[in-house]
Amino acid sequence: MSDMLLQVMDVSKGFPGVQALDKVSFELKRGEVHALVGENGAGKSTLMKILSGVHRPDAGSIIYKGQEVHFQNAREASAAGIGIIYQELNLVPHLTVAQNIYIGREPRTLLGYIDDRKMNVDAAELLGRLNLDIDPAIRLNQLPISKQQMVEIAKALSRDSEVLIMDEPTSALTESEIEELFKVIHDLRARGVGIIYISHRLDELKHIVDRITIFRDGRYIATSDYAAISMEEIINKMVGRTLANIFPARANVPTETRLLEVRNIVRPGILKDISFDLFQGEILGIAGLMGAGRSELARAIFGADPIASGQVLRDGKRLKIHSPSDAIANGIAYLSENRKEEGLATKMRLNENVTMANLPAVSRHFTVISRAQELEATRTFVRDLDIRTPSLEQTVNNLSGGNQQKVVVAKWLYRDSRILIFDEPTRGIDVGAKFAIYELMEQLARRGVGVIMISSELPEILGMTDRVLVLHEGRLMATLRTRDTSQEEILNFAAGFTGAAAAPCQG
Repeated sequence: MSDMLLQVMDVSKGFPGVQALDKVSFELKRGEVHALVGENGAGKSTLMKILSGVHRPDAGSIIYKGQEVHFQNAREASAAGIGIIYQELNLVPHLTVAQNIYIGREPRTLLGYIDDRKMNVDAAELLGRLNLDIDPAIRLNQLPISKQQMVEIAKALSRDSEVLIMDEPTSALTESEIEELFKVIHDLRARGVGIIYISHRLDELKHIVDRITIFRDGRYIATSDYAAISMEEIINKMVGRTLANIFPARANVPTETRLLEVRNIVRPGILKDISFDLFQGEILGIAGLMGAGRSELARAIFGADPIASGQVLRDGKRLKIHSPSDAIANGIAYLSENRKEEGLATKMRLNENVTMANLPAVSRHFTVISRAQELEATRTFVRDLDIRTPSLEQTVNNLSGGNQQKVVVAKWLYRDSRILIFDEPTRGIDVGAKFAIYELMEQLARRGVGVIMISSELPEILGMTDRVLVLHEGRLMATLRTRDTSQEEILNFAAGFTGAAAAPCQG
């Protein structure tokens, strides 16, 4: 039996206005973890959708287990043994965990009815192999996003796939869950499963990857044994240029002017008497483990979730924020980590998304939208933020994840917001686009905008912020000057270990 499991040979695929793949090649061996990396828009997702039967190539061939294949749909690819775990969850929230895992393949009784008991037993056994303490009979929407992601993985593994494609599988997982996933990957590799692994978290590749293939702008660039290539080489080949530093130089110094004051915010069971200040021109980080209350704090400030008590002041004036529209009217913007559902109208056009938060600026007499003004405003942000799109009127759903994130940023910049809350701003974004977002944050700070950045990646917190708030189970454990702290100290506070409690710093 040949070690070669899958071969992609000179595959091309185009969509209206864009050539997504241009004669790309790729190969996967049995029992191999092969990383596929590239910037957003490099063609990774398009190739994976071709391999999983969602799209058909315009040219080229796919050889699977020694035979050329032409999958007409995803069901054919799945039946052949090619499974895929998408970054965006492909689950049904109101069904149980077991029903999601076996949807469309439910075990039946002799009379033809769905055998719920067997389905729950089989699901429990599968979840047990993943060391997941999840009740298979619980409804999916009762689980946190991280657990839902693990159910998605269990669903793919239940099909006994010979090729398993993992597209950003760790984006919503905790560190302990990532460790469990890596154990599963090592086990699958030992059983001869070929795994295609896509991730923008380049630092995690060293734990699991055998080989790496790099795409750029829809073209194949290089393949290498992972041990034989440096991180600098990977980044250089991905972006076509050298990134001298991961983070831009932090030349800006915040003023002593308090732009935002948050006082004694309480949301029973979630937020426990949290107070802090944000200074003009400051980038303030919020760190903490999953469930610490980071996003909940941001949503409370933005008026998206109700609070029991507390107040928010801007420029010393108490604000009455009962809804997001109140926050927006007072110059506060929130960029949700769930950009597709809470930040974008994905079925609308790029220009419509950029201007939707400030329609009076592109309206004649506040009634009729001026398409010329809308396109001119969009053109400026496409240039300044390097949004890669074939047209200013491209449907946002057709843009890559990184470019979608830039569209959300453009929307709030067009509103001229003075306080921007970025919730996981670089999740699912490649290294080149990350640098662009970091540079944008620094530019905003230099303009006197107050930036709050919530991030699960501590190197990002340490590289980009002036101060960092550390939360643990809804409580503010410490406010630290970034230049004087370390990853270890932040983790200690995030885990609830105060040690010699650090005095909160507000300036």
